[in-house]
Amino acid sequence: MLIRFKKSFEKIAMGLLSFMPQSKDVKKLQDIIKEYENNKDWHLYLWKEGEDIIGAVGLRIEGRNAIIQHVSVNPSHRNSGIGKTMVKQTTDKYQGAYNVCATEETEAFVEKCDSAK
Repeated sequence: MLIRFKKSFEKIAMGLLSFMPQSKDVKKLQDIIKEYENNKDWHLYLWKEGEDIIGAVGLRIEGRNAIIQHVSVNPSHRNSGIGKTMVKQTTDKYQGAYNVCATEETEAFVEKCDSAK
């Protein structure tokens, strides 16, 4: 289930985002989380299964675009379709109001999700 990020999930979200290659530095992760908390155009969602949060997907709104900029799944839960499901649900949520696209870092994965429909 896709849930909206809130402050109480900060450490979990930082841990999940740290799995992304460009987000290894702790200071950078703190800045990213701060941006999701304070910028009304940045939206972070977490994937919850049972009591566990095992994935994160984040996007930013720029004009008519909703840009998927972070997609991360706990390594022990990868290759089970969670990332694809998060991207699909995020796309479904924003499609229509925005043109959903990806950053250079997430483009290959988002396109893979789109082609697997």
